[in-house]
Amino acid sequence: MGACGQTCRRASVAALLIVVFSVILAGCGGVAVREALDQSERLPGQAAVAAVPFYPQEELQCGPAALAMVLSWSGLPVQPGDLAGEVYTPHLQGSLQSALVASARRHSRIAYPINGPEELFAEVAAGRPVIVLLNLAFSWYPRYHYAVVIGYDRPAETVILHSGTRSGERLSFRVFDNIWARSEYWGLLVLPPDQMPVAPDEKAWLAAVVGLERAEQWQAAAVAYQAAAGRWPRSALSRIGLGNSRYALDDSAGAIEAFREAVRLDPASAIAYNNLAQVLAETGRIDEGLAAARRAVELGGPHQDSCRRTLAELLEQHSGPRPGPTR
Repeated sequence: MGACGQTCRRASVAALLIVVFSVILAGCGGVAVREALDQSERLPGQAAVAAVPFYPQEELQCGPAALAMVLSWSGLPVQPGDLAGEVYTPHLQGSLQSALVASARRHSRIAYPINGPEELFAEVAAGRPVIVLLNLAFSWYPRYHYAVVIGYDRPAETVILHSGTRSGERLSFRVFDNIWARSEYWGLLVLPPDQMPVAPDEKAWLAAVVGLERAEQWQAAAVAYQAAAGRWPRSALSRIGLGNSRYALDDSAGAIEAFREAVRLDPASAIAYNNLAQVLAETGRIDEGLAAARRAVELGGPHQDSCRRTLAELLEQHSGPRPGPTR
């Protein structure tokens, strides 16, 4: 565990428990703008997202401006200048997508990827703004720019954006599709952790929540994992993530509850048994912890080494004085 004490140990939970990310994969896809709306009869002909503030960007600061707009919409009043140090890279004269994602997570928000026009318009119709990366030049000589989509008008065939120094700019479907396609339809939805996309993908959602864990935003991660458990009642991975987050928040009883539920949902999950064993042992229930650790080793799998280490540590504890509950 190390010698830094309870606070540090809990903050570095990923070094102890096996995290959800190790078993997550994600995918992507996209279709043309006009096709997306034509094929989606459920979507209204027009949509506009209310209460999205507009921050005109300073030179080369479209990343901080775009992120500040969606964070403010989500309930966090921030200015572009508050974010520049987090997302702007001076020697690149711009902001990387990964920097926007990481910054959103540091502010306890879910950063969920949007892959193509169909997902984009579904979110806008549901009242959510979406950051998009546009290439205003050529594929062989790109000039990238972040904007925030806040609406669309199917009869007029226009997309409405906060972009650059223009609030509510309207671009034709053709122009928008051309410049967005050059970034491979990259988009980002930024949400409070208790809200989900219109049609969430379980693996993509859990991968986004793992990002909150990596940013040590444990309370937000716990809320997001709880939302996942409600959305996908049979998801053992959401319970493992919930258990890890609760453990980091010093909620050992809640962590044990979540790991037990994960074991119930997936009796073949060595990860769930291993993490359950760790917390049981720390709360003085060494015999129960040993039983769970032995089961984790019996199940095998790609995390066998971690499970064997857990079992060895618990056997060592069992041979010495019995520990009391850790508080």
